[in-house]
Amino acid sequence: MIRFLPLIVKNCWRNRRRTVLTLVSIAVSMCLLGVMVAVFHAFYLRDPSPEEALRLVTRNRISLMMALPYSYAARIQRVPGVREVMISNWFGGTYKDNRDSRNNFARFAVEPEKLFTIYSELRVPEDWRRAFERERTACVIGRDLANRFNWRPGDHITLVGDIYPGQYELTVRGIFDSPRASDVLYFDKEYVEQTIPKGRRAFARMFDILIDSPKNASRIAEAVDAEFRNATAQTKTESEQGFVVGFVSLLGDIKMLLIGVSTAVMFTILLVSANAMSMSVRERVREVGVLKTLGFTPGDVLTLVLGEACAISVAGGTIGFLVSTLLTGGVSKTRAGLFLPPIKPFEPSVALACILMAGAIGLVSSLLPAMSASRASIVEALRSTD
Repeated sequence: MIRFLPLIVKNCWRNRRRTVLTLVSIAVSMCLLGVMVAVFHAFYLRDPSPEEALRLVTRNRISLMMALPYSYAARIQRVPGVREVMISNWFGGTYKDNRDSRNNFARFAVEPEKLFTIYSELRVPEDWRRAFERERTACVIGRDLANRFNWRPGDHITLVGDIYPGQYELTVRGIFDSPRASDVLYFDKEYVEQTIPKGRRAFARMFDILIDSPKNASRIAEAVDAEFRNATAQTKTESEQGFVVGFVSLLGDIKMLLIGVSTAVMFTILLVSANAMSMSVRERVREVGVLKTLGFTPGDVLTLVLGEACAISVAGGTIGFLVSTLLTGGVSKTRAGLFLPPIKPFEPSVALACILMAGAIGLVSSLLPAMSASRASIVEALRSTD
């Protein structure tokens, strides 16, 4: 194979227009495939970060929309291995005008004194943190959100509630930095509690749990759910990664969508590569006859054709994957990235999978044309007028 490398490279560029178009087609398809594989890896195959591995989420077993009593927090706290429990409610609401997508961002009503203990990766100056904990109408926002609206500590934000009706006047008391997308606002749940009817108070959508060790996650999750097995409102406790996957799956079967799109993309690449190689081999039938008269064996001819197809496919796949890393990095920085698991722009296992797929597709797509060329007799090849 190595000794034929110069000839393979020359054959790839003999028809430059077709080669470039084939490269572009494969690169575009592989770019989409790279994004799909990266997202699939982030959802189902990646290892959680050390901070994320220490968090569990408890919600109503029936649905995230069903609430749980605040009293559950104390019972969860007593489960061995639980270090801290925080009540967390998705606030929703409207900032200015929801018709402008720029005004949409995540808003959570939480327990301020526990937020930065549960989410230890969030970094905020100590004085800002204390101000957030002391003031009932205070809020803290992510760096991405602050940059979007050019907000600074001391600025005022007005939210109009929908799940929790009312108008809420908040004051920015801190801006935190996060390794993930940070288009999010946190404020005190007690502010909400004071404005809603008594019958709706003291209920949480979920409890964020900090545990002592990732090794105990399964045991603690089972123990928490067992604690409420006979309760009116039963619970479902899962890892933060599992909760995020479940939350996004409300939009549909994400796993099947990713697999379906990836399969369609691979089939498209296969057709493009097969068409290009069929035309290339058909144009060079007489040349194959000449090669065989010079002593090239059928195996040598097979190697040349397969090598050419694999070289083009791998080159196009590599270019496409490199472009996909830019797109993947962009997705993780968008507002949607807040609801997605952390997606690394470059993941070695994803890169290897994409490039191996490209090589395999080049091999499969060129197999029939290569076998046809290698089996052609010298006389038949030299008589060809194509």
